[in-house]
Amino acid sequence: MGLGSDMYRQQILDHYKNPRNKGEMSDPDFSHTGENPSCGDTITVNVRLEDDGETIEYVTFTGDGCAISQASASMLSEKLRGLTLSELEAMDTDDVTEMLGVDISPMRIKCAVLARQVAQDGAKIHEGDVEIDETTTED
Repeated sequence: MGLGSDMYRQQILDHYKNPRNKGEMSDPDFSHTGENPSCGDTITVNVRLEDDGETIEYVTFTGDGCAISQASASMLSEKLRGLTLSELEAMDTDDVTEMLGVDISPMRIKCAVLARQVAQDGAKIHEGDVEIDETTTED
């Protein structure tokens, strides 16, 4: 791993120690919670939409967990601003690992994608597509 990898590791550490958009949101358009039981991570994602009902205006999150899950939630809260719900739905694991910028071991992938899965499930619930009480990374 080279210098670029160290830069991304520092970015992850910074987002973990100084999370962006961490906290409650009054009157979100939707809010959803999920967990990664194998690591003990929990995340609640709150989303406010713009007047068009499709574009993400603001995202906050709360929760606890490992550095990867919390940094990923922090980075995702910034990345989702301005995206549509359709663009959120289209995000996959590669998008998350690219955002993090480092190779994630198979054991830590569930930590990395938890916030994305929670946001996607929250959007599906909001749109009336599914009924899910809580997202989990367990199969």
